[in-house]
Amino acid sequence: FPAGANGELISNLQYMFEHSDEGDNHNAGVFAWCYSRMGDFIPELVSQGCNPRIMLDYSGNLLWGLRQMGRDDVLNNLKRITCEPQYQPYVEWLGTMWSHAVVPSTPIPDLKLHIQAWQHYFAAIFGYDALARVKGFSPPEMHLPNHPDTLFEYIKALKECGYRWLLVQEHSVERPDGSGLWHDDKYIPNRLVARNSRGETISITALIKTQGSDTKLVAQMQPYHEAKSRGRQQIGNVTVPCLVSQIADGENGGVMMNEFPPSFNPAWHEIKGNGGGTSDVVGFNGTEYLELIEAAGVNPEDYPVCQAMNQHKIWQRVDPDKATPEAVAKAIEELNQTDHQFHMDGASWTDDLSWVKGYENVLEPMNQLSALFHEKYDSLVKQDAAVTQRRDYQEALLYTLLVETSCFRYWGQGTWTDYARELYRRGEALVKS
Repeated sequence: FPAGANGELISNLQYMFEHSDEGDNHNAGVFAWCYSRMGDFIPELVSQGCNPRIMLDYSGNLLWGLRQMGRDDVLNNLKRITCEPQYQPYVEWLGTMWSHAVVPSTPIPDLKLHIQAWQHYFAAIFGYDALARVKGFSPPEMHLPNHPDTLFEYIKALKECGYRWLLVQEHSVERPDGSGLWHDDKYIPNRLVARNSRGETISITALIKTQGSDTKLVAQMQPYHEAKSRGRQQIGNVTVPCLVSQIADGENGGVMMNEFPPSFNPAWHEIKGNGGGTSDVVGFNGTEYLELIEAAGVNPEDYPVCQAMNQHKIWQRVDPDKATPEAVAKAIEELNQTDHQFHMDGASWTDDLSWVKGYENVLEPMNQLSALFHEKYDSLVKQDAAVTQRRDYQEALLYTLLVETSCFRYWGQGTWTDYARELYRRGEALVKS
């Protein structure tokens, strides 16, 4: 955000270091260590004969901040466990959005821009070989859009960018008939199916994050204890081990900062003592698990099917085989008026042009800046892809993506709003110049 000495863009971490007397900014050094510490924990555990696993999710924004601050100590520690072959089996990076933008409220044409910008930035730091191993996606705040068009375009963008699975929260999905997921189905991969307002379908593998897993529980290695209570399960005619998928959302309340290390490291020693880390309960990363069960003969077509929450209510009103954007919009409008439990996150979508038209008079700055950006650049990029290498394009893109960070999503009052307004002002000046 624009809080440098002369209004330049700096990261929150840098701001914490520069204003250590405000709030809990005295923790800046500890935060930096948290971003770096897996580069110490994993080699240490491996040298002790353990078989640890960790999946990492850092926004492009965060990686940029570390680079901007010259924190090569942190980045080199992460490079060690990412790029050195002896640590690759233990560490999996998950892709995410470039800035911490929640998917349902991000303008649809920007979803792919965030996804690609993260990939470009990750590759610039860790190399293309490391990027080629990034197959799973971790959505900011675990938000899953349930509007048929937004979800369809999101999954389409993920697949076009090479992702093969997505982490999904159990209460954000339902079975096709609208009932909740069967308990056992939460511990095996699901096939998340999205149908858009034209009736087209697309699907991607989803690993389900179970509900009992807020940050505090993950910090105490609750997934490990949950896994102890699970047996094996059948997918098609193949029996496989269950997978308990969990995620913690960084430094809320200091839990990951303080409680995670004394729980994470001993768990791998306990696992080592119970079967050498190769039997009983073991650690898996997401892609590793999917590759192993598929190599054992599991067919992804046999994964249980799920869809985004509340979608069954739309398809009860609209025949999927005769779906039109108008019929879906009408069904959503009726449901909003008659069903207080019905919530739809996301937006309808036809194509870039009508999207820009539709937002011409919308006051929400985020949508406005995005519309201005696409109005200026989409036709230019179509004529010549090299436009994306131009400085003016990249600067305008940077401000468009930054304004979509979730911290700026609620345009109320206060410092964050002032920062967001300034980012918007700069972005608008760039796209109008």
